[in-house]
Amino acid sequence: MKATAQPVTIAIDDAHRVSGLLQVPPEAHACYVMAHGAGAGMAHPFMASIANGLAERGIATLRYQFPYMEQRSKRPDTPKLAQATVRAAVAEASRRMRELPLFAGGKSFGGRMTSQAQAGAPLAVVRGLVFLGFPLHPAGKPSDERAKHLFDVRIPMLFLQGTRDQLADLNLLRPLAGRLGARATVKLFEDADHSFHVPARTGRKDSEVMNELLDALAGWIEMTILEAE
Repeated sequence: MKATAQPVTIAIDDAHRVSGLLQVPPEAHACYVMAHGAGAGMAHPFMASIANGLAERGIATLRYQFPYMEQRSKRPDTPKLAQATVRAAVAEASRRMRELPLFAGGKSFGGRMTSQAQAGAPLAVVRGLVFLGFPLHPAGKPSDERAKHLFDVRIPMLFLQGTRDQLADLNLLRPLAGRLGARATVKLFEDADHSFHVPARTGRKDSEVMNELLDALAGWIEMTILEAE
């Protein structure tokens, strides 16, 4: 039976509530709480593909909106509000699925806000972070300044990155992962950009990259759970 996404409401504080989509397959063995990127919300086809693909692999997901996306604004929320949203979403997932190991992260901006929240004050129930394209720096401005907070993250981290990602120079990402040590795992996708799109000339299809990404994500979650037992 296919797992369908169920709408949920997530209360951040007295002034803010956001929408979420909870997708729980039969006999789920983990849950990934995932935030969207800066320019597209939780219903974007990429987010839906991740949720559907993980459901097929026995992993539940909770997708959710940031307040600015809920309000159809183009200006992202302040880090303080974005991180509070991450915390509220993780708390909601924990409340609804107490028995499942939780992982958190998301696409680009959403992944970075999740790691900042974790670095600021650990999300107690979260076993690991998964980044679907970590935005290490703005396009054309290589730097690893945005990654300083990752050294305050004490749980495992998985970086899923395209080799043509203009927001993550591999000459910076690889040494960064090395300095983070055993906490960091980097999985590269040849010829993929920040959206995990590959040019037709490569002879590969985006669907192939997506399946490869989903297998890597699910496999890492399973390995992380096993290593913690």
